Amino acid sequence: MKPPVVVTLHLDQRKLPAEIFDRFAARAGVFRDRRQREEDAWESFGRPGRDPDKLGGVLSALADRGGWVPNLKIAQLRNHWDQVVGQGVAQHSQVVGFAEGILTIRAESTVWATQLTYLMPQLSATIRTRLKGLDISEIRVTGPHAQSFGRGRMGGGRRYSR
Repeated sequence: MKPPVVVTLHLDQRKLPAEIFDRFAARAGVFRDRRQREEDAWESFGRPGRDPDKLGGVLSALADRGGWVPNLKIAQLRNHWDQVVGQGVAQHSQVVGFAEGILTIRAESTVWATQLTYLMPQLSATIRTRLKGLDISEIRVTGPHAQSFGRGRMGGGRRYSR
């Protein structure tokens, strides 16, 4: 004849019911809490403060946590470039990059690059007010693709630092 399982597994018979009961009691508490939350949700359905966040708020929080804000701001600047510099200048220039606080703008000719250079203070102020959170330390305006002559490059572009 085999000995009882309690003896074989060296279990304390006095603690065994408590261990089993505690596990089931804790689980019953979880089910009870879940059921109570479900009932509360049905009762508060449609009340103010009950609705989830709007999609825009969720996406903004996601962009903040992911470090995407500068990229999104630059995309916004590219899409609304005409509102920053005006329709005439926007037809002859474009935002080409942003890296390490340096905003690079390319003009289609040196004449338009000079025009943008004259607009730098207003351009910097407009960008700062419309795109809060985008830290621009310098704005560089380049003309058409620079040609290389001999060893170096000519026409490296105009710079404006605030």
